[in-house]
Amino acid sequence: MGGGMDAEMLPIDCVSTILSNTSPSDACRSSMVSSTFRSAAESDVVWKRFLPADYRDLVSRLVTPLTFSAMKELFLLLCNPVLIDGGKKSFKLDKSSGKISYMLSARELSITWSDEPLCWSWRSVPESRFSEVAELRTTSWLEIHGKIRTQSLSPNTTYGAYLVLKTYDRAYGLDSIPSEISVSVGNRLFNGTAYLTRGDHKKQQMECLFYKNRIEMLRKRVGEGDGRVPCKREDGWMEIELGEFFSGDASEEVKMSLMEVKGNQLKGGLVIEGIEVRPKEY
Repeated sequence: MGGGMDAEMLPIDCVSTILSNTSPSDACRSSMVSSTFRSAAESDVVWKRFLPADYRDLVSRLVTPLTFSAMKELFLLLCNPVLIDGGKKSFKLDKSSGKISYMLSARELSITWSDEPLCWSWRSVPESRFSEVAELRTTSWLEIHGKIRTQSLSPNTTYGAYLVLKTYDRAYGLDSIPSEISVSVGNRLFNGTAYLTRGDHKKQQMECLFYKNRIEMLRKRVGEGDGRVPCKREDGWMEIELGEFFSGDASEEVKMSLMEVKGNQLKGGLVIEGIEVRPKEY
């Protein structure tokens, strides 16, 4: 007598139910097991489970409608960033896990004095996914806030929040003292410090030479932190991790911020694309 059941003997509906409780990458790999698994791995039952529960609402919010005839096709289309909510947000699914990522455009953020043309300008740049980015002309008060609800994200997932930016060679005053960064969910708070440029050492040496006492005094006003610096992204922009948080089953508001309001020096040459919220990789 045989010691087990041949995979070909399992009903396709049964196999589809099993695969819908795995992950997109597992479902794709399973298609190599047998013709039954291959058919099941293509079914709408499986791929509908990998889509967000509110995928119909999400599709209705797309700036550019998508054409698809199967749930797997829709899933794969959403694995590339798509604009939603009038182009103010970007949405994406992770191809391996199906986890949700969002980017909030600069227009979706609260940026102090961003409506003052002398301080900030709004313009279009070809390298951005959004129609507008915020360019800092000059201000002594840099304050950026963003928020999103955990209900919009994948549950039981650790997320990172990243400020997406660029700086010009002519940037000034940005790192005289570090910026203060924070991410909070309910009563859970992460805070730290960050520098907005990767460091022009010659410029920093000149600033220290002429303003050493003032810079040392100003830096004492800022709380302790790890002094994070921007990292290069695949899309050509830079990003600074503002902090991380856990998205549980409850619906809570996530508040994210970067502030440099204690130095009082003028600063400029900064471009803000937005804040990205995506699952962390371990």
